[in-house]
Amino acid sequence: MNLPTWITVSRLLGVPIILVALLEPTDYRRWLSVVAFVIFAGTDWLDGYLARKLNQVTDLGKFLDPLVDKLLVMAPLMALVEMGEIPAWGVFLILARELTISGWRVNPTFQQGAVPGAGIWGKAKTVVQIVAIAILLAPLSGIWQMLGIVLFWVAVALTWISGLLYLLPAQKQGAKTI
Repeated sequence: MNLPTWITVSRLLGVPIILVALLEPTDYRRWLSVVAFVIFAGTDWLDGYLARKLNQVTDLGKFLDPLVDKLLVMAPLMALVEMGEIPAWGVFLILARELTISGWRVNPTFQQGAVPGAGIWGKAKTVVQIVAIAILLAPLSGIWQMLGIVLFWVAVALTWISGLLYLLPAQKQGAKTI
């Protein structure tokens, strides 16, 4: 494994830190979860930058990066559901798309050995999810809480849009090879 892939895998350390901080969501612990989430989410940009800069883009990295991203995003979303901040069905919509795309990526019938990287819609989805989660984790009220909820629903929409855009060209390609 190269440096960018190690950075990707290290992002998993953020999951237990965030979840433990939110076991008793005091203001201090919520801020701690925000800081941890933002730092670990920021490594998503870092590993991608280094992979391109060092010419170390690999299929393993392209596979692991979105998988680790999903774990880092789903953990605080589930905690936010438990805390009553967001509805479970919204998180289910995100989870359903993520599982579908992950399954599609490993389907050899359609990928023929190559793992595609994230497109612009997938990257936009990730950024909006990160911002929404950070705002919702923070012990803020009023306009900030409303902004977090709006961004959460924008993230749900972008999640589905990016998923559909990912699947449609792949489905056409798969239909040609079957």
